Amino acid sequence: MSQEKIVQTAGRDQLGEFAPKFAELNDDVLFGEIWSRTDKLGLRDRSLVTITSLISQGITDNSLIFHLQSAKKNGISRTEIAEIITHIGFYAGWPKAWAAFNLAKKVWAEDSIGDEAKAAFQREMIFPIGEPNTAYARYFIGNSYLAPISQEQVNISNVTFEPRCRNNWHIHKATKGGGQMLIGVAGQGWYQEEGKPAVKILPGTVVHIPANVKHWHGAAADSWFAHLAFEIPGENASNEWLEPVTDEQYDKLQK
Repeated sequence: MSQEKIVQTAGRDQLGEFAPKFAELNDDVLFGEIWSRTDKLGLRDRSLVTITSLISQGITDNSLIFHLQSAKKNGISRTEIAEIITHIGFYAGWPKAWAAFNLAKKVWAEDSIGDEAKAAFQREMIFPIGEPNTAYARYFIGNSYLAPISQEQVNISNVTFEPRCRNNWHIHKATKGGGQMLIGVAGQGWYQEEGKPAVKILPGTVVHIPANVKHWHGAAADSWFAHLAFEIPGENASNEWLEPVTDEQYDKLQK
């Protein structure tokens, strides 16, 4: 699996002249090497470990704010962070949890608006949004939801993406048959195969994804998005998850 290279400049920006070696270790080693080992431990899990460590030490300054923001970006939802901090409170101390909650509320404040948008989006489509897609969250940027529709004959699921959410590049492997089919249900999204321009997915759009083709799909920047995903039976079928779609790659599609 390919690794995502984390680029960090905060050390040099804030301490480059005063403590150049510390800045180098922060930017190039901590983030450039340790955080970038996503083939060993995903960004979501690294965020979880980091915020747990900081809260346990009673550190509630800008460093915790930064890592809470990163945790949100790496797919930890408002519901999950509330449960995480509650759990930490029993082991690290109630006052530390209170202090962390005060920061987390601000970081996830816009999600209360997001809940209203999610409810409005549900009213647009016949299929349910389903539950948070936690099992595959490490392969997504942003929050996604999964609702199994049928497991007979062909597996069918409704997958819902919040705005800007997208899955990593991935391949549906098979030696014969296999692949996937998507049908747009509501909102607007994107589909892209490696080496080809991205195409929009609208309600009713059908996308046929052959086996062994590297691709990704997700929501537009300003729209919730849902599609039905059909798993095509095949021999020796498996999924290979690869590198994330970077903000730079994604933002080019919005222009």
